[in-house]
Amino acid sequence: MGVVDIQGKLRLALGSVKDHASIGKAMIMYDGFSSIEIAVLKATAHNNDTNSIHDRHMHEILFLVSNSGPGSIPFLAEKLSRRLHKTKDRLVALKALVLIHRLLRGGNRRFEQELCRARFSGHLQIGTRFGSDRFLHKYASYLEERMNWVINQAGRLEPIVSNKGLIEFRRYDEKCVDMVFRTLPKCQVLLDRVLDCDINVVLPCNNNNNEQYGFMTRVAAMSNTLRESFQVYTTFAEGVAVLVNMLFDLTESARGLACDILRKASIQSRKLHDLYQNCKKIVEINSKNLEFPCVEIISMDHIMALDQCLRNDGRMISKAPSSCDRISEVEKVAKAGKRKSYNKNSSSNVEEKKMDMNLTPSAFLSWTLETKISKDFVKVMRVY
Repeated sequence: MGVVDIQGKLRLALGSVKDHASIGKAMIMYDGFSSIEIAVLKATAHNNDTNSIHDRHMHEILFLVSNSGPGSIPFLAEKLSRRLHKTKDRLVALKALVLIHRLLRGGNRRFEQELCRARFSGHLQIGTRFGSDRFLHKYASYLEERMNWVINQAGRLEPIVSNKGLIEFRRYDEKCVDMVFRTLPKCQVLLDRVLDCDINVVLPCNNNNNEQYGFMTRVAAMSNTLRESFQVYTTFAEGVAVLVNMLFDLTESARGLACDILRKASIQSRKLHDLYQNCKKIVEINSKNLEFPCVEIISMDHIMALDQCLRNDGRMISKAPSSCDRISEVEKVAKAGKRKSYNKNSSSNVEEKKMDMNLTPSAFLSWTLETKISKDFVKVMRVY
C-alpha cells in the first residue's frame, strides 16, 4: 500500500509540473485564444480529487468564449479534444469529459449549438484512450449521444430529429407522430446510455486500485447524467402514453414498430427503476439534491397481450365504424364476458385475476377501462 501511495504522489507531482509547463507555454505563445487554453488546463489539472470541476472554471471558460472573436468555440473544442486524447491520467480524462458535459449544460443555446456543430465537424472528439476503464468508456458514450440533444427554451432536453422517414398513420396529427416515432426512440437510445453507466463502477472498490481514482468526479459525472435522465424519462413516459393511446389506429406497418418500442420500454422501465433505487442509497449522490421521479414499471405481460390482440384481431379493429360505436359495443361484450366468467373453474379464475391485474390502469400512463384501447382489448380477449 505504501508503494502505491508513493507512485500516486509521484504521478501527481509529475502531472502538476506538466500542467505548469503547458500553461507557461500558452502564455508565451499568446494568439488571442490562449486564455481559453489556460482555463481548460486549470479546470482539468492533475490535482487531488476534491472539488471535481469547480463552477468558477466553467463560468470562466464561458465568459472567455463569449468575449472572444469568431472561431473561439472550435478552438475550445480542439483544446478539449487534445486534453482528452493526450493525457495518460484517467482522472484528467474524466475531468475533461465532465467539463464538456458542464459546458453543454451551462452554456446558452447558441453556445450549445455551436459546440454540437464542432462535434459534427470533427473539432470535438469525445472518445478516450482508456477503453479498459468501464466508467470512462460508458460516460464518453453517453456524451456522444447527448450531443444529439439540445436544451429548449423551456429548459428541457429535446432530441435533434430529422423530418425524413415519416411513418404512415391514421387520424393522428404530426405532433403525435413526432412524439411516438421520432422522439420516443431517441429517448430510448439515451436512456440505454444512462443505464450503461453502472452505479457499481462509480463506487470505490478497495480490491481494485485502478478504480479508486476520481471518486468525487465520478459522482459529479453520474449526478449530471441522472439529472438529465429525469427529463428524458418524463418525455419517454409521455411518449409511451401517446403510443398506447394511438396503437389500435395505426396501420399494419406501424404497429410492428410500435410493439417493438413498447417491448423495449417495458425492459427499460424496470432497469431504470432499479438504477434510481440504487442511486438513492449512495450518500454522495443523495447530497446533490436530486429529485428522483417515480418510475412506472410497464408490465411485459400487458405488452405481449396487446401484441397478440394486434396480430389476431386487426381485422376487427380496422372494420369498426367509429370509436364511439366500438366502445359501446365492447362495453356490452365485456359485461357479458364478466357474467360468464363466474362459471369457470378455479384455475381459470386465477388466470382471469392475473390478466385483470396486468390490465389494471396505470395512473401515470392513464390506461383506464374507459379508454378505447382497453375496450378493444377486453373485446378481443372475450372473442378468444
